[in-house]
Amino acid sequence: MQHFLASEYSPVRPDQAAFHIIPVPLEQSVSYGGGTAHGPEALLTASQQLEAWECGHTPGESGFYTAPPVDCRGPIEATLDRIEAATAHALSCKAMPVLLGGEHTVSLGALRALAKHAQNTGEPFGIVQFDAHADLRASYEGSPYSHACVMHRAVADLGLPLVQFGVRDFSREEAEVRKAHNVTHYDAYFMSRVGLPELPFPEDFPRRIYITFDVDAFDASLMPATGTPSPGGINWREAQFILERCVEGRQVVGLDVVELAPIAGLHHCDFTAAKLTHLLMGLAHNANNRPCPE
Repeated sequence: MQHFLASEYSPVRPDQAAFHIIPVPLEQSVSYGGGTAHGPEALLTASQQLEAWECGHTPGESGFYTAPPVDCRGPIEATLDRIEAATAHALSCKAMPVLLGGEHTVSLGALRALAKHAQNTGEPFGIVQFDAHADLRASYEGSPYSHACVMHRAVADLGLPLVQFGVRDFSREEAEVRKAHNVTHYDAYFMSRVGLPELPFPEDFPRRIYITFDVDAFDASLMPATGTPSPGGINWREAQFILERCVEGRQVVGLDVVELAPIAGLHHCDFTAAKLTHLLMGLAHNANNRPCPE
């Protein structure tokens, strides 16, 4: 098994790592192009070509542990339980869970573990989602656990606050769910014309955040290797700028990069996903080690 950025950093034991990188090769409910089961492996392979530094950040110096891939065979409910257990193990080691998908449903297992942890500690958190799609359907193609439903499960079932960036494809039903659950959103059309507000979060949004990044948030010209590539998305520098603003003054409790569906011979997509994962870890580590704001 490949270990994340093992070309630069030797893997460490789970109890010594600041980051638990958890591959989840889930592909059960993809509704257009397939291939997400191969996403984690392709990302880990591409990570060997990364530099140790990413925009001045060196999260690997704090320790990377790459966990064994989560077993995604059998009913989705059992897979979600295994994802939750892997995430809970990371939290028990005082490490940040970093999930590599797999379809977007993988986020739900991590969010369940984090929600239970938040109940025990009394420290709430909110979700920051980058995506071409709202993923707020109650059910899709007969399943409430479809990749198109993951954020509905988060806001309706877990009661987590949500901010969305880059969305450009969603249904009337999802627009109503946004209203019902007070989902803050900066859709791609809005950002291209108005830009990002200086303070993108509501005043009452939790200081602790979980970042979920579906790679189809990127424009299809940058990221064609995903199940439903969509035009009009964000570019690399826009993503970096938004992420930097999102983590300012906050604490990151976990993150995921999902929906990479590798295309043979198009390795720039795998590398982009690996570079994004490294950037996210760097931003998170930097934010979490700043003094807490008064």
